[in-house]
Amino acid sequence: MKFCIRPALALICLACATMLSAGMLFADEPSLSEIRHPKGVDFPPVKESDIVRYTAYRTSGKIKLDGKLTEPDWTAAQASASFIDLVSGKPTLHETRIKILWDDQYLYVGYEIEEPNVRAKFLKRDAPIWQDNDIELFIAFDHTYYELEVNAHGTLYEGLFIWQNDYARLGFDRFPGVNIGDPKIKHQPFNGVGYTKHPRGKRWAFLAWDFPGLQSAVQIDGTLNKDDDTDRGWTVELAIPWKGMKTLAHGDERAIPPRQGNVWRMDFSRFNQYRAPSPARDSGGWALSHHGIWDSHIPEVFAKVTFSETKVGE
Repeated sequence: MKFCIRPALALICLACATMLSAGMLFADEPSLSEIRHPKGVDFPPVKESDIVRYTAYRTSGKIKLDGKLTEPDWTAAQASASFIDLVSGKPTLHETRIKILWDDQYLYVGYEIEEPNVRAKFLKRDAPIWQDNDIELFIAFDHTYYELEVNAHGTLYEGLFIWQNDYARLGFDRFPGVNIGDPKIKHQPFNGVGYTKHPRGKRWAFLAWDFPGLQSAVQIDGTLNKDDDTDRGWTVELAIPWKGMKTLAHGDERAIPPRQGNVWRMDFSRFNQYRAPSPARDSGGWALSHHGIWDSHIPEVFAKVTFSETKVGE
């Protein structure tokens, strides 16, 4: 559309700049809902050939959990490819990478997060920190999966999900913390976020469940909640004990700790309260392996992690 009156054109340009800075969309741009929930999504929402793979090697020394990822083993570990948009699979505004190590006691996961303005507000455990800028980890088992979220304060949010069709059949009610017959155990039915037609049906969500022995640490390269400078970002270091997986792995025949060549489905993601400007079509969620839709609760599209007995760097 052309305007011949120059003062009017100046006013229109000023209005456009204001709309863009406020994150508003023009009429011909897709809405955020359209970006996050594309039409005609099949199951699974992405091709098997699109699933990202990563090899996790054994540690050669002790890991000090301080959030810095500076030990020789972390330095030697291969960083993953940078995260891509959760829905489209396209490159993102800032880089995010993970590294994975393991030993006989722990699964170690490190996140390297580029963030020019590191911000976080939630301090209480299990607060809705997805409303901050956070990182997330999902670990899938045959009948359950685990969710962990961490913000730049180091605040944790956790959840354990059990497929309802497997719950009674496999006797999950025998485990403390997930007995839905106990009125003290908080639980709720869950049917996904953006993908509510999963062929396995609904899950029981236990959002007060805490992973036994979990350790975590955050390190900020910059200043938290200070808008007048530029930060480099932040790192997250996790140590997840194998012995804490008893409930999660119930009915699952996998070896814990894993053996040479074992493959686990795990999801690594990051959610932001900002989006890259148009025409990026940024969904606000980024992941190592994209999901094709706005939903982190689809284990069939999680990245594939292969465990190697080889020590890192060898």
